[in-house]
Amino acid sequence: MGVKGFVEGGIASVIAGCSTHPLDLIKVRMQLQGETQPSNLRPALAFHPGSVHAPPPKVGPVAVGVKLVQQEGVAALFSGVSATVLRQLLYSTTRMGLYDMLKKKWSDPNSAGGTMPLPRKIAAGLIAGGIGAAIGNPADVAMVRMQADGRLPPAQRRNYKSVVDAITRMAKDEGVTSLWRGSSLTVNRAMLVTASQLASYDQFKEMILEKGVMRDGLGTHVTASFAAGFVAAVTSNPVDVIKTRVMNMKVEPGAAPPYSGALDCALKTVRAEGPMALYKGFVPTISRQGPFTVVLFVTLEQVRKLLKDF
Repeated sequence: MGVKGFVEGGIASVIAGCSTHPLDLIKVRMQLQGETQPSNLRPALAFHPGSVHAPPPKVGPVAVGVKLVQQEGVAALFSGVSATVLRQLLYSTTRMGLYDMLKKKWSDPNSAGGTMPLPRKIAAGLIAGGIGAAIGNPADVAMVRMQADGRLPPAQRRNYKSVVDAITRMAKDEGVTSLWRGSSLTVNRAMLVTASQLASYDQFKEMILEKGVMRDGLGTHVTASFAAGFVAAVTSNPVDVIKTRVMNMKVEPGAAPPYSGALDCALKTVRAEGPMALYKGFVPTISRQGPFTVVLFVTLEQVRKLLKDF
């Protein structure tokens, strides 16, 4: 397959990422609700309250979306979309292409249709996701910050103009290493998402076809991809919450960072807000992960048909 797998995966990923970007933005805002606010940490409420002493109550995804549009306008739903495009081009193109290469190499030629055993699917997903995340981390950090910026009072916003501006300013103001802030979390999450999403899609699709429930067509692709999206959401949400908070933290010069690392962030989050805080934003996560995975794989299957002769 070679380069072709990367091209197919890249096209499908960009389309899926852009079409579900508003849901991802709402997820990020919800994941930051209730975060503790020491003096050196930028306020992390979904929307800045009228008084710093009276944080707003936790709200659901619909309320977050409605209030976001009311306060920031419809265009705010696509804040950071340039970072999403770059992230999909770097991260998803890499993981989709590598997974496809490993699948071709590790498939069992003696099995029906040359399928790959589930353990190998998972291993391929872990490897592809980890490498893709390491490459795409700068765009991921920029995306999180651009999505979260609108929740702050105007004086405290970073106001990045684009993903290029965000990455350039981060490197200049905070050092090049800031572009890989939270990279361990990004890599861990990507390994979980890719292993659960791609492996489970292939597995569900094979099961549907083997049992003769449906033929290989749109119905099979939608069913298998939605099931894969649910598995990926359940698996990755806790890591995603911690990743979002670590990437979004603001470190003031001369002051200790709010979180010393992923484990510290996880412990502080659980202590302050309870274990279920790790599943904050789960509704928008599954609301986004489901459609994203459906669009991703349905588009991928169609792109493969279009490019099958190349």
